[in-house]
Amino acid sequence: MKKDKLAIFDIDGTIFRKNLHFELITELVYSGVFKKTSREEIQSLYGKWVNQKHTYEEHRDRMVDLYRKNIVGCKKVQIKKAAQKVVSLNAQRVYIFTKELIKKLRKEGYCLVVISGSPIEIVKEYAENLNFDKFFGSIYELDEKGFYTGEELFVPVDDKGRIVKKLVQEEGFSFGNSYGVGDTQSDAKFLELVENPIAFNPNKNLKAIAEKKGWKIVAERKDVIYKIN
Repeated sequence: MKKDKLAIFDIDGTIFRKNLHFELITELVYSGVFKKTSREEIQSLYGKWVNQKHTYEEHRDRMVDLYRKNIVGCKKVQIKKAAQKVVSLNAQRVYIFTKELIKKLRKEGYCLVVISGSPIEIVKEYAENLNFDKFFGSIYELDEKGFYTGEELFVPVDDKGRIVKKLVQEEGFSFGNSYGVGDTQSDAKFLELVENPIAFNPNKNLKAIAEKKGWKIVAERKDVIYKIN
């Protein structure tokens, strides 16, 4: 039976308790795929973030730049192997709230979709491991010899709403009783499209948007879930 009900999820900080992209970068560094000097750079960036010298957004942007720089000359099989290892070690590190919501919506016949800014190689591994129906992640260019160039061909976080609209138009999904769950302002573009938007552990910017629009806000701390209407 065709699934026509839609549920959209971000991954990092929404389903996964960490960040897939950061975990992938760390594995590529420690496995020797990326340059050894990247290890010191990661440690420096992490120190600035935890000591509040960088915001999370600044930290994320610098980590993405590090990935883009170091992926040049790598082959897809190297990234895929690292992605598989990261997912095998981390797939079950999920939030209780989103885990239970996904379980509920799957039983009700929803098409479950994840949209992430992390590289498609690790998004694919993660989404398939958790049995999602569709997935979108950042795509990096490969040259004619199969090596990454460092150029980004597709970046979902630029406009997640556009991706969802296109998906609905092309595959005939309905926004009726649809769900959306995200944690940062880049998720607001698809949250405003669904009937049941949920700002989960939102950052300051998404929290402000959610409060203004009257969206449900949910926070999870340890094993306690707080729901704010």
